[in-house]
Amino acid sequence: MIRIGLISDTHGLMRPEALAFLEGSDFIVHGGDIGNAGILEALARIAPLTVVRGNNDREAWADRIAETELLTFGDVRLYAIHDLAQIDIDPRAAGVRVVVSGHSHKPNVEERDGVLYVNPGSAGPRRFRLPISAAELRIDGGAVSAHVAELVS
Repeated sequence: MIRIGLISDTHGLMRPEALAFLEGSDFIVHGGDIGNAGILEALARIAPLTVVRGNNDREAWADRIAETELLTFGDVRLYAIHDLAQIDIDPRAAGVRVVVSGHSHKPNVEERDGVLYVNPGSAGPRRFRLPISAAELRIDGGAVSAHVAELVS
């Protein structure tokens, strides 16, 4: 069993609740709108980290961050992109089982056409009445499941 912590839209705020939730992850994926390099340092102390650049990650520290990443965990391929509306592949045709995104700040787990789409929501500053959240992806062989956790009520 592999536990992948999913976080997005921190916008420069690393909440202690998010760090606590991600503890014990085997790997972490950040779905963009990171906010500053200190966020990446804090996450990398917990587990190996992959990040994608969000539309608000415009400073020099973010220049080296790709807009998309393709990862493989055993037999499961994961594609990360900040804004799902800008997806540039057909996930199913590319053999992708999980797509991780951010941008909307709305947590969501939805399976479509054999592909699991996960948006962990926003773990950063509260926006409107949307929850503060993160998610986890569990991979057990070829079986994949995702769960969103509200971090702050």
